[in-house]
Amino acid sequence: MPGLLDAKTALILGVANRWSLAYAIAQAFRREGARLVLTYQGERQRSTVEELGAELGAELVLGCDVTQESELERLGAALGESLPGLDCVVHSIAFATREDLSRPFVETSRSGYLLAQEVSSYSLVAVARTVAPLMRQGGSIVTLTYLGASRVVPNYNVMGVAKAALEAAVRYLASDLGPSNIRVNAISAGPVKTASARGVKDFIKVLDTVAERAPLRRNTDPAEVADTAVFLASDLGRGVTGNIIFVDAGFQVMGL
Repeated sequence: MPGLLDAKTALILGVANRWSLAYAIAQAFRREGARLVLTYQGERQRSTVEELGAELGAELVLGCDVTQESELERLGAALGESLPGLDCVVHSIAFATREDLSRPFVETSRSGYLLAQEVSSYSLVAVARTVAPLMRQGGSIVTLTYLGASRVVPNYNVMGVAKAALEAAVRYLASDLGPSNIRVNAISAGPVKTASARGVKDFIKVLDTVAERAPLRRNTDPAEVADTAVFLASDLGRGVTGNIIFVDAGFQVMGL
């Protein structure tokens, strides 16, 4: 069933490089016919994301630091001026300091805790508030989470707590935005070799454990996460909201 996203416009936040899940999602959206808008955070990322946007045929590449309300306002204004509306939004943004990821959770700094929550969780709320008025025909908002939100994963620490807040935000946003026919869901992807994942201590051990114990006996392919995002953004996912959908080779069902 080709063209699942024909005539739809998608905003994707979090494309950092070719190995990011957001990039895989952008590729899949483009394959299915969506018009793309990408964002970058700061001048250091600008040239990289603009280059990737050109390769993907993105219509717009806009700057946006989600921790700055003024930049979110500018993003909303730019989207409103340039597009007839939005149909899909992908939020693939998370951050915690390396120091707070590497130390025991009980030693998390106050500033590090607040930063992880602001970037990784609250930003979804802020982005949803920005884009909802542009989703006049309804649509789909998708974010990315991980099993560490509900289970203790060694060295995931403060990010696990931030992802738990993110998953709760998905449910509350789904309730708030449902009357506008805006669906909000999260994909809980298995561990994937991304730049951000390399910040987690002993990440290779996590990959090895999943490949050994997951029902499918392998790790997650980014393309699988991307195809799930296509489903959620398309009309096929029109009845799905407030959910955490696992794409992790089945690892989440295992006990020991």
